[in-house]
Amino acid sequence: MNIGEVATRSGVPAKTIRYYEDIELIESAERASNGYRSYGEDAVHTLRFVARARNLGFTVEECRGLIALYRDKARASADVKRIAEGHIAEIDKKIEELRSMRATLADLASRCHGDDRPDCPIIDELASMSAARCGASTK
Repeated sequence: MNIGEVATRSGVPAKTIRYYEDIELIESAERASNGYRSYGEDAVHTLRFVARARNLGFTVEECRGLIALYRDKARASADVKRIAEGHIAEIDKKIEELRSMRATLADLASRCHGDDRPDCPIIDELASMSAARCGASTK
């Protein structure tokens, strides 16, 4: 199969397939006599696996570990579960960060009059946070 067909069958764009080969996440395809990449059915399965893992938010490095476990028929499911639980913890952390960001922004938006006047608590807060991070005074 050429890269276009593998891309269509796996749902992974050709550019991404080339990138995954470059970073050695997937094995590089063999080259046909015409110089084009030639893929087997295994490449489609691996790319679908990676696409599903990436859609669940796993990093490239986590995908690397998951692929190794996928290919290891003697794997312990505990190893897979440990990776999944670690990822769940990261998701939970991001959810909390997003909730905090939302609460802060909602509070600022509720204090903004949203009229034609120039005073705006949202801008004031962003400016004070920017000045504080730079070590500058807000005066």
